[in-house]
Amino acid sequence: MNFTFEFSRKTNKKLIEIKKKPEKAVTIAVFKKGGDRDMSHELFNELELLAETAGANVIENFHQELTRPIGATYVGKGKLSEIKEFAIKNEVKLAIFDDELSPVQIRNLEKELEIKVLDRSGLILDIFAQRAQTSEAKTQVELAQMQYLMPRLTGMWTHLSKQHGGIGTRGPGETQIEVDRRLIRTRIERLKDKLKVIDTQSDQKRKSRGNVATFALVGYTNAGKSTLMKAITDSDVYIENKF
Repeated sequence: MNFTFEFSRKTNKKLIEIKKKPEKAVTIAVFKKGGDRDMSHELFNELELLAETAGANVIENFHQELTRPIGATYVGKGKLSEIKEFAIKNEVKLAIFDDELSPVQIRNLEKELEIKVLDRSGLILDIFAQRAQTSEAKTQVELAQMQYLMPRLTGMWTHLSKQHGGIGTRGPGETQIEVDRRLIRTRIERLKDKLKVIDTQSDQKRKSRGNVATFALVGYTNAGKSTLMKAITDSDVYIENKF
């Protein structure tokens, strides 16, 4: 961590600002054999920009040409060994994959690479969570995260089995998974109820505005929505050239 020290003029007390270093990360993609290589590279480059927007420091990109991703590990054993060797040598803490991974793939990859594994969907949800400002947006993002997390819980508790199982490890893992599933289901229902309340409140606000026109700007990430909104409304909206 980097520490920045500043003095408050009013209190003469030393303030400590802690800035976390970006997580070292690698991005991984499978290019379909015979597919559109330009499009594949464009999407892969976009993944790196998304990772940097989320706060990662992407230090290497890996890709492999396959007819289709490997069912168990997404990439082949040789490529996986190459990624692991690079991660160990360079102290990489995060591997980001260009496609949505199945729960089994995430579990196998984390077991093999011994670092955190994230797919494109998880990465985008993380960015949304960072940027959500309104109560409705924060609730929607959290609901999406809970629904994304639910089928992936099994992989989070594989450390309890210690790979080979044995005495004292056969029950607690499954028990904890079921507890977590119940907690997440409960949280999902509460978030859905909260969204219903927010929708009702929004309807009431819209009715109270009478004939005042409302509009929405819709477009792809980094397309210029915030810039256009500022130009139209002169609002103090945050603008940055990032994915």
